Amino acid sequence: MKIVRKIEDVREAVREARKSGKKIGFVPTMGFLHDGHISLVEISKKNAEFQVMSIFVNRLQFNDVNDFNTYPKDLERDFDIAEKGGVDLIFTPDDTEMYRNNLTTVDVDMLTENLCGAHRPGHFKGVFTVVSKLFNIVQPDVAVFGQKDIQQAVSLEKMVADLNFPIKMIIAPIKREIDGLAMSSRNKHLSSEQRSAALSLSRSLKKCEELLKSGVTESSKIIGEMKKVIEEGKPDKIDYISIVDYGTLKDTTVAGDKTVIAVAAYWGTTRLIDNMIAEREGNSLKCV
Repeated sequence: MKIVRKIEDVREAVREARKSGKKIGFVPTMGFLHDGHISLVEISKKNAEFQVMSIFVNRLQFNDVNDFNTYPKDLERDFDIAEKGGVDLIFTPDDTEMYRNNLTTVDVDMLTENLCGAHRPGHFKGVFTVVSKLFNIVQPDVAVFGQKDIQQAVSLEKMVADLNFPIKMIIAPIKREIDGLAMSSRNKHLSSEQRSAALSLSRSLKKCEELLKSGVTESSKIIGEMKKVIEEGKPDKIDYISIVDYGTLKDTTVAGDKTVIAVAAYWGTTRLIDNMIAEREGNSLKCV
């Protein structure tokens, strides 16, 4: 595995891989890797022969300075995990390499007004700007993102379509711990008691699935039952419990043909998110 820190070095490595007929797969990360990140690499490996991973904690997407300053970092550990996971090239730039007196930003209207976008002003503009830059630097054939950040993933799908990036976008299923907690680099900040309590997020989604499969589709009823489950975990704050249309990410009064059920809550200063996609397939309902 090769580790580079300069944009031109990434481009040179990618050019050499293309010369040998390899497709380029790309998994952008902010580091502190876990099995969820490697599951994205595994999916990328099924679609491309040369795997690029970026590790860059993007200051632009943090609306909370403390969140940026405390974001967990361990590059040597990341390099070891990435190499074992089959990554061929790591790009880990610093701020000065990525942002040189930049005046340009990228945003996606409408899709970022709800959910996390309503609670993290400026966050998604930072995400779309850095991902656009990374796409132009790496020029991958395939890019894999996790469903856990569903608003990000859906909005990036739209960005890729609108800006004509020649990239195949793949949204990978959420990778969970054995007990159901969605894997996240931020889980490190939870105490053992908080971590146990935070399982109420995934339990609330299970409750939603049960209700949907029993024929309950009214959003207000489902949200009410989900709130009871989350409150059992005594979160310090619930940011949202939302049922939205997949295509628009706008609230819907009734769960439809393809619906996102998304939750966000705080335990202490740690903000966790989770979600489920419910989709009608003929007469059956698939929840992932």
